[in-house]
Amino acid sequence: MIRDLCDGQLEGAEIGSTEITFTPEKIKGGIHTADTKTAGSVCLLMQVSMPCVLFAASPSELHLKGGTNAEMAPQIDYTVMVFKPIVEKFGFIFNCDIKTRGYYPKGGGEVIVRMSPVKQLNPINLTDRGCVTKIYGRAFVAGVLPFKVAKDMAAAAVRCIRKEIRDLYVNIQPVQEPKDQAFGNGNGIIIIAETSTGCLFAGSSLGKRGVNADKVGIEAAEMLLANLRHGGTVDEYLQDQLIVFMALANGVSRIKTGPVTLHTQTAIHFAEQIAKAKFIVKKSEEEEDAAKDTYIIECQGIGMTNPNL
Repeated sequence: MIRDLCDGQLEGAEIGSTEITFTPEKIKGGIHTADTKTAGSVCLLMQVSMPCVLFAASPSELHLKGGTNAEMAPQIDYTVMVFKPIVEKFGFIFNCDIKTRGYYPKGGGEVIVRMSPVKQLNPINLTDRGCVTKIYGRAFVAGVLPFKVAKDMAAAAVRCIRKEIRDLYVNIQPVQEPKDQAFGNGNGIIIIAETSTGCLFAGSSLGKRGVNADKVGIEAAEMLLANLRHGGTVDEYLQDQLIVFMALANGVSRIKTGPVTLHTQTAIHFAEQIAKAKFIVKKSEEEEDAAKDTYIIECQGIGMTNPNL
């Protein structure tokens, strides 16, 4: 996809290859289509293309096809409800239109992402978590799965959260995806916690054959609760998705996190190698974090400037 976004040269990008050679050229805007032809994640296509098209010569429209709610990748609901509002703090906005949802193993989903280029990215400072003010979410079924499955996932998740957080109303909507907006069969849930300072955390889970609905709901709830315990301002899955933007921004960015994931360490390694950004990861020294596994990731961004604007 990135080769096509910039008319670059790419060698060795096939299954079984251990080495690729990529020579980028000028990033161009316009309409681009990328199709995984499987349930491969449209969110991962978006993740890799977004930093590029921000520095294109003109606005971009990305038609991304594959899985929208697939394992081992963010669900599209996470991308829209958590990643989007936070990443837009870097000083750009994008529009994500979910045309069709696609699930494992068939895929067949499509989203259209529209965004305009920027001159530079602003640094971010996400170090004040505030307190949780809202918990909400959606539990979905698509295709042949009965609506009761959505209701059961939602109810089990609510029960699980209530054990730990008693003073907040937990609003999880059960949803039957419309037939014309979903391809194949699937079920899953995403639950989001919002704080007084605008931080967003999520827990999510996807149904699999033979796993009962309650278990799916509880898994998402437990993931959310774990992400609320560490005192960071981002959840474990947002961490690594912000690294590239921090590296490119013009100035010092700081985010407070729970334990630093291997994904994040990998992203930092490559951002330092390729972009020459400088990162410092240190334990948070604030009193309220003393007993917790909380870190500050600080980055001196390279101040990438769009040569086309």
